[in-house]
Amino acid sequence: MPLTSSVERARAGPRSWTHKRETQTHAEFANAKGMEIKYVIDTHIQADHLSGGRSLSEKTGAQYCLQTSADVGFAFTSLNDGQELDLGNVTVKVLHTPGHTPESICLIVTDKTRGPEPWFLLTGDTLFVGAGGRPDLPGNAHESAAQLYDSLREKILNLPETLEIYPAHFSGSVCGAGISGKPMSTLAFEKRWNPILKLDRSGFVEKLTSEIPPKPATMESILRASQGRD
Repeated sequence: MPLTSSVERARAGPRSWTHKRETQTHAEFANAKGMEIKYVIDTHIQADHLSGGRSLSEKTGAQYCLQTSADVGFAFTSLNDGQELDLGNVTVKVLHTPGHTPESICLIVTDKTRGPEPWFLLTGDTLFVGAGGRPDLPGNAHESAAQLYDSLREKILNLPETLEIYPAHFSGSVCGAGISGKPMSTLAFEKRWNPILKLDRSGFVEKLTSEIPPKPATMESILRASQGRD
């Protein structure tokens, strides 16, 4: 996700991932708005598509960032839980939310020209509209599902309910089961209508581990490429 010193990109439709083929579009958008892309952040290591994060970083000179525990074969700027990135009128706070993958993060964005309260949350593959991220890709589905439950309860559900929610995917993605076709939401809406958020820990783990979509056929090769191990 390219972060700039303005929220214009968010108004055009914020999203928490950049496909490899879209890097030129992001660079051109920033240039047209007179903005500098300072950080390019992947919310997690991708296993179903090739992120354009590193390409966009190289194209623009921005720092490429991952959560500090990311297991990759290339250099990156580390992000830690609770860290804040200062972009002038905009601040971005990092939340480490393991579960979908060990290094998964969510990003709280605040526009200080609107007020002191955070505006929206980029949830990556941690929380979708109507669903949660699949927990099996790291290898231990039950352990990862329990981590995801804790991440949602401890890091997200206690945030202001007025937060707008922008996940990385909507219906059609294999990154979770039962994802809505609605591309965005609010935290209040998800707390009211998302069925997985009504479950206790054991029910949550059972639900997420019993409804796992098939793994992408090319997952292993995509994951190696995403980790820089090809």
